[in-house]
Amino acid sequence: MTSQNEKAEAFAKLHVKGDPLVLFNIWDAGSAAAVAESGAKAIATGSWSVAAADGFADGENLSLDAAIANLERITASVDLPVTIDFEGGYTADSSELAANIERVIKAGAIGINFEDQIVGGEGLYPIAEQAERIAVIRKTADAAGIPLFINARTDIFLKNLATYDATHVAAAIERAAAYANAGADGFFAPGLRKPDLIRQLADASPIPLNILVMADTPANSELAACGVSRISYGPGPYKQMIEFVKDSARKVYAAE
Repeated sequence: MTSQNEKAEAFAKLHVKGDPLVLFNIWDAGSAAAVAESGAKAIATGSWSVAAADGFADGENLSLDAAIANLERITASVDLPVTIDFEGGYTADSSELAANIERVIKAGAIGINFEDQIVGGEGLYPIAEQAERIAVIRKTADAAGIPLFINARTDIFLKNLATYDATHVAAAIERAAAYANAGADGFFAPGLRKPDLIRQLADASPIPLNILVMADTPANSELAACGVSRISYGPGPYKQMIEFVKDSARKVYAAE
């Protein structure tokens, strides 16, 4: 069995500009095993899907204990690198954040998504404050001896989904630089879908760019051509599965 350190190192190397790592996001041990058997190089949870599978809305409504227990089952079910969508870290307090990251590492994860929106509040954390939070995570992981892949997410584009433009890209570039300096390994910009702006951010970001697949996101091949290093499917796989179940159930009940 591959060690946690080896998985972390291998995972980082999968982020190649122009040849992106594709993550078909999962929500539990069963879906993790299914995706692993389908040829995935790594496993990634999606917080929306994990919450929905347990009957909760996204936004840290699923308890931290439940999220960690789910992570433990996932890492035990596959021998691939596993990264968790850890939302805002389940706290605004630095010492609590460090303790939570220790739990994530102990559960076997080699990476996290860590977002800059204020979960349960309004807007985004100021750049300096979010950079400090990322630095806490980096320090905690280093102390644990695990090269945890910190995928720093900005919600700039999700909060301006229909109206974002080049000014929002400029703001994202500023955050990417600050987050990288604080110890982030990747930069996640969900909601960004315009090829020219994706290319601009990919070229300017000092760390690998991650893009979320949405209904109008360019094809994976075009994202690769734009310089993207990581592609995430987010809640899409879970929603597809639920629609399949609904459709199958409707056919069963219609036949009665």
